[in-house]
Amino acid sequence: MYLVGGNAGGGTNSSIGLLASLGTCPAAGNFATATPYVFMDEVSTIAAAYALAGFATDATHVSSSGTVLAQTGVQNAFANAANLSSLSTGVALATTPAVNGTVPQAQINTLANILAACINSASPSFTTCSTLFSNALSAGSSGTTATDTATAAINIAHNPASNIAALFGLVTGTPPFSPALSSQPNDFTIALNFTGGGLSGSNAIAIDGSGNVWVTNYSNNSVTKLTSAGAIVTGSPFTGGGVRQPKGIAIDGTGNAWITNYYDNSGNSVAKLSSTGTALSGSSGFTGGGLAGPYGIAIDGSDNIWATNYASPYSVTKLSSTGAAISGSSGFTGVYMPVAIAIDSSGNAWVAEAYGANKFTSAGAFTAGYNGGGVYYPQGIAFDSFGNVWLPNSVTKFTSAGVAVSGSPFKGGGLTFPYGLAIDGTGNAWVANPNSNGLTELTNSGAAVSGSSGFTGGGLNEPYATAIDGSGNVWVPNETGNSVTEFIGAATPVVTPLVANLMTPYSAPASKP
Repeated sequence: MYLVGGNAGGGTNSSIGLLASLGTCPAAGNFATATPYVFMDEVSTIAAAYALAGFATDATHVSSSGTVLAQTGVQNAFANAANLSSLSTGVALATTPAVNGTVPQAQINTLANILAACINSASPSFTTCSTLFSNALSAGSSGTTATDTATAAINIAHNPASNIAALFGLVTGTPPFSPALSSQPNDFTIALNFTGGGLSGSNAIAIDGSGNVWVTNYSNNSVTKLTSAGAIVTGSPFTGGGVRQPKGIAIDGTGNAWITNYYDNSGNSVAKLSSTGTALSGSSGFTGGGLAGPYGIAIDGSDNIWATNYASPYSVTKLSSTGAAISGSSGFTGVYMPVAIAIDSSGNAWVAEAYGANKFTSAGAFTAGYNGGGVYYPQGIAFDSFGNVWLPNSVTKFTSAGVAVSGSPFKGGGLTFPYGLAIDGTGNAWVANPNSNGLTELTNSGAAVSGSSGFTGGGLNEPYATAIDGSGNVWVPNETGNSVTEFIGAATPVVTPLVANLMTPYSAPASKP
């Protein structure tokens, strides 16, 4: 449930729109039992607009498909609003309710003050309102003009790199909400930073069907699990099962986590943890199938595990869902310094390696190698819903036939030595830039939409990977920062885990672990 209101105060400004996200209806009783009074103001509006941005087109249209996974994404999105503001006090939070997350309170208050500049005007014809609406269009600098402040807030959440100066310029005098930013920000994203739970040297990330976030900790040989709201799950960090200098992680169709154990380029195992963190791969992990310095990992539609081997002589390993080797004693060969791997809708495995991308059939037969489009030593690989293959070095895009798309390599948007990337539900690419501590967003055609410096909030500190959840939040592990950053509502929601896109039918775990 969420509330939509307007005409606050004297009721003379018809463009006033306010939101408040209440969340899931109580199983018994009503909302008033826990929250007798609800502050529905500019702060609650910003919190709701960003948390629900992945499902909202305007203030009165918030929806998704009726699948179990989509409903989970909506539920998690509503719950995330509680990480940003308190409905009972009307105050933007500085720390999440679970205590381990830092919230950009000044950023939220600044956005609230931008809305207040219009809301406190006597009429929508006032300059403050016209300036807000003309700089908060549905596509940023183009598209539909909002006619109320709640929809304007949603539009800003959708386009956080657009018209920063004009919007920030609306905050004058002594604004109503503080603390607020004293200078113009790089962008208007709302990014949280989570710590604790053993996060240390974190460099790989995956999202499960319940929206939980799994992160590998290279420095302390463990895996941390956070809830969809960023709280540390009891028992984290998880160890055992052979986890040692973990480099890659993926979630299978039943909610188990699979981890590659790199171990100084000579690790020879893959670990398997249950959804509750119990080791399922013995004390040393699964071996065989050519495993040697395993790095990237992906899971196909039959729940088979694919891993790239970065130790010479270089190969790709395939394991069954029980950890049995399928790829022979030496793995599938034909690659050189393979780093990342992804599975397409036909079950083919695509591998990012030194000079481009290689493709294997589901049986492990080498079928082709692709280069061109400026691809060189790509550090990640991902598919969009159109079957195109994306690789970051600048950023190169291949069709499903391996043809470099016109315009590749894509640049701009803060790209500097790009590493891991993820594709959202619209087909936009989200790329981590560890050298500049930034996050880049590109449209599906390669146009930069994240500004010249990329998105830089949330304590980004050597980010090497990205993942998008079913609520449209973008999650980024920080290797040096020993933390995880969450960009609230910045992307279009996706199906999680990624393997669910390849499995027909797919059944999400029966309950949230």
